[in-house]
Amino acid sequence: MGRADAGEDDGVSDEYAAFLASKSQIGGEHGFEATWYPDAAFDFQRAKISWATRKGRAAIFADCGLGKTLEQLAWAENVVRHTNGNVLILTPLAVSAQTVAEGEKFGIECARSVDGRITKKITVTNYERLHYFDRHKFVGVVCDESSAIKQFSGARQKSVTEFMREVPYRLLCTATAAPNDYIELGTSAEALGELGRMDMLARFFKNDEDSLHPIWWGARWRLKKHGELAFWRWVASWARAMRKPSDMGFSDDRFILPPLNVSEHVVHNNAAFHGQLFPVQAVTLAEQREERRMTLKARCKAVAEKINGSVAVAWCHLNDEADMLESIMPQSMQVAGSNSDEEKEERFKAFSDGQLKVLICKPKIGAWGLNWQHCNKMTFFPSHSFEQYYQGVRRCWRFGQKKPVSVDIVTTEGELGVLKNLQRKSEAADAMFDILVREMNNALGIARSERNTSQVEIPSWL
Repeated sequence: MGRADAGEDDGVSDEYAAFLASKSQIGGEHGFEATWYPDAAFDFQRAKISWATRKGRAAIFADCGLGKTLEQLAWAENVVRHTNGNVLILTPLAVSAQTVAEGEKFGIECARSVDGRITKKITVTNYERLHYFDRHKFVGVVCDESSAIKQFSGARQKSVTEFMREVPYRLLCTATAAPNDYIELGTSAEALGELGRMDMLARFFKNDEDSLHPIWWGARWRLKKHGELAFWRWVASWARAMRKPSDMGFSDDRFILPPLNVSEHVVHNNAAFHGQLFPVQAVTLAEQREERRMTLKARCKAVAEKINGSVAVAWCHLNDEADMLESIMPQSMQVAGSNSDEEKEERFKAFSDGQLKVLICKPKIGAWGLNWQHCNKMTFFPSHSFEQYYQGVRRCWRFGQKKPVSVDIVTTEGELGVLKNLQRKSEAADAMFDILVREMNNALGIARSERNTSQVEIPSWL
């Protein structure tokens, strides 16, 4: 069939091309060109600021110490300058004050708020305070350490996603985007308005009820074989991943970390365990809890010996562990769940400022967002959570640290299975992020060269 009128057909062709693009699931651009960058920004940081501002709704998955705070503040400043509207930055507990201090350092005006009041164009608050704020007063929202909204069933994920739903500009920043599976990629996509949970699953995943794949959202899911490229291409359209600048083609010269020295110490359990003559591996969660309580004194004593008066962080999981460590280590103080938010922040600040020598804390309370490069020693009681371990270590072992960092993991004979599981998850996380970076870069290359929009001649009757 021939073309009746070139001008008319071109219009139809453009409209049909737009229709095809809308079905590709490749995220579009909802933002604008950045006009301002902090003088302190490195080249790779400027590239991410530029990309995230142009996207308008984006995610930055970058390792600890690569400058996500600078990037999110610069992104917020560009949104303010472009719209003259307000931007809200959500952070973990005690990180809001640190973010405001970083803003002052980079020449970005922002203010902390705990009650919903807005005094500056950029407002910083903790996730716990979100319910005080009116979403209609903001044109932009930043989620710092956005792994806080990981679980689809979690109350925080629901409240944050609902708050952001009608906000035009959105930015998610985290260091652990997908440590062992794709759950967080799904929650991030939903918060950004890319694809909902069920849409993502239906398009890219297959439900394998009888498989050994991880259980996500109450079922077993795996990427469809023919959907892998499309999935990574889709993720690459709204996210950037980086563990070092060279992941995006920049120099690593100023971002070489000092050595990380991890040592494992096994405490012997001399007590009979479930009537056994010799200690046996604790398999169930109940057995593992009993093993921890039976070895409480020995494990805490081993931690105190390892710290031995150094500036250090002692990570624990039980209240009894924290209480005993605090009682046997001078110049130490714990941050407990029973402390008020104000008390927690005061104690974190005392440690950050060097007024407190030894900080005792549970990872679920203090392992996110804080910068402790002044400390290069920590101890851990292992758990099954790789994310808590990774984030805890990264409070000290991060870009800007000048000394080798030592991590002493204290466990028992009965809990060696827990340690092995943690090590397995660590290896899986490294492999997962390597795939994430590689496939994103591959997808970006394809997207730049093709964009999946090859021109075709449209019949005149269309």
